[in-house]
Amino acid sequence: MELRFDEISEVLRRELNSLDRKVEESEVGIVLTVGDGIARIGGLGRVMAGELVESASGVWGLVLNLLDDCVGVALFGEDRLVREGDEFRRTGRVASVPVGDCTAGRLLDGLGRPADGGSPLKADQFRRIEVKAPGIMERDNVCEPLQTGIKAIDALTPIGRGQRELIIGDRKSGKTSIAVDAILNQKGEGVRCFYVAVGQKSSSVARVYDVFRKNGAMEYTTIVAATASDPAPMQFLAPYSACAMAEYYRDNGGHALIVYDDLTKHAQAYRQLSLLLRVPPGREAYPGDIFYLHSRLLERAAKLSSERGGGSLTALPIVETQAGDISSYIPTNIISITDGQIFLDTDAFNRGQRPAMNPGISVSRVGGDAQVRAMKQAAGFLRLELAQYAELAAFAQFAADIDAVSRRQIERGKRLMELLKQDERRVMPVAHQVAVIYAGTSGALDHIPVSEIRRMEEAICGAVDADVGNYRTLFEKKRELSDDVKASLERLLAHAKKAVARESRS
Repeated sequence: MELRFDEISEVLRRELNSLDRKVEESEVGIVLTVGDGIARIGGLGRVMAGELVESASGVWGLVLNLLDDCVGVALFGEDRLVREGDEFRRTGRVASVPVGDCTAGRLLDGLGRPADGGSPLKADQFRRIEVKAPGIMERDNVCEPLQTGIKAIDALTPIGRGQRELIIGDRKSGKTSIAVDAILNQKGEGVRCFYVAVGQKSSSVARVYDVFRKNGAMEYTTIVAATASDPAPMQFLAPYSACAMAEYYRDNGGHALIVYDDLTKHAQAYRQLSLLLRVPPGREAYPGDIFYLHSRLLERAAKLSSERGGGSLTALPIVETQAGDISSYIPTNIISITDGQIFLDTDAFNRGQRPAMNPGISVSRVGGDAQVRAMKQAAGFLRLELAQYAELAAFAQFAADIDAVSRRQIERGKRLMELLKQDERRVMPVAHQVAVIYAGTSGALDHIPVSEIRRMEEAICGAVDADVGNYRTLFEKKRELSDDVKASLERLLAHAKKAVARESRS
């Protein structure tokens, strides 16, 4: 067979042109030391803070500390798979998580990966876990209420969409229960909810998941969990990952609620990371940027202006105190960042006052701006009456005789405190709350025995459901205690009193 030179040259030319001449450049570093979930890597001179790096064995890490001769990397997974001399390469990607409706109803880990055994997330978008909070010109005033369904909170420390309200108290004082009930009350309100468990026991997370599932809340709720058995880097990242997921709805004109349970353990995880990274310790061995750790997280909760879509992200951080000491380091830091706090008193909890909110220390800096007008009218003097009751009750313990006015004040205070009690998972619509609070502050219950107050409350709620006196219809229309709404409410209270009296006689 005769070989033709022009055919051979054409084939060679075609093959050479089809060759991929691209050069793939990859910056690689060498592990200098490794231990306790932290690796010190040399040779990554151009790596970015917060960038993900990957080892040859498939272990991922997050760059946290940039030094002159090396970088400190927090490892995700087993650090025993990493040895001195191993190579880590840059990925060029800053840590990000999937966002969107694909996260609804899922239990995720600190990196946004499924932890419930379900299918992988099919996300169309990803967002960086660390972003700058909206500036002051991008925000709007907090003026839209976010109802928790808990009488004591909605009446005394109202929460608005876009607010940051701290829940603070000792261990086992009902902090998580308040946050869970607030999420349950968002059913049908168009608010996407995120529950972040940091440093909690796996059994506690499973219980919360079961409560959400049984009450139909997982349809609009995402749980991001970094339990006590997870490494410190995962506990450090979990709140930021969940916040990025919640910001997706805020930035697209929607409303989101996020619960951080709790930031005390988050600070402890960050302290552990910082000490292993050889960051100089400060007060209580926390690093100097411990305030910035939480401020850059909580500042991302905001009510955006109408030009930015009018969306909101509401944050309910939880902090655990020791022996009721709210003046310790982490509590005072977070109190100074947030827009108010709900303080839970262990003594009140042990006396059977649930929720055990202390009305004297608890405060909302947004106040009545985030309150339904009818609730503002009904609960206007509630805090004052409770404060007077607390003062007079303490005095009455040592006084042999008190005047009639003080005795009436004490008796009304007892009924108001009984009225503010509320069982777990029994959230209450705002129309019911206003009717119950008005009954207490108007004096309609002054002649009802304290032991009958809870029955009276049930009768009032039943009358509201039955729309006795046309109260519920008028309330939903006006949302304020106008003369006609008050008149219908008085008829409703009279009906409830008669119903309780009939039950007592029978």
